[in-house]
Amino acid sequence: MIYGYARVSTNGQDLAQQLVQLEAAGCTKIYREKINGASAERPQLKRAIGALDHGDVLMVTATDRLARNTRDLLNILHAVKEAGAGFRSIAEPMLDTTSQLAEVVIAVLGIAASWERQRITERTRRHLKV
Repeated sequence: MIYGYARVSTNGQDLAQQLVQLEAAGCTKIYREKINGASAERPQLKRAIGALDHGDVLMVTATDRLARNTRDLLNILHAVKEAGAGFRSIAEPMLDTTSQLAEVVIAVLGIAASWERQRITERTRRHLKV
């Protein structure tokens, strides 16, 4: 079974584009969440991981929809692996945890996602001080 996870940060944002992509990629059930990614408490993500069985796949549109930083990404992927499931990202097709180089690629992308989040936060702070 392929499970999707879609997340936006605020109630004012729309999940529609992520849902279209996940459905087109073959997700049979999609867990949806409107919660800031910086929050460690993401109940729908926990439900998605809890639903995984051996051979299932958890799919996201992009890793920044899944994880807050590198450690968070690696912890989530460890939980997916412990369930006997795989992980895929639509935006980063090389992210398929069944490949031999997946852990290296995942670590690099996690760092990139964390760096981008820091940049967004810095830009936001600059604009708030104006």
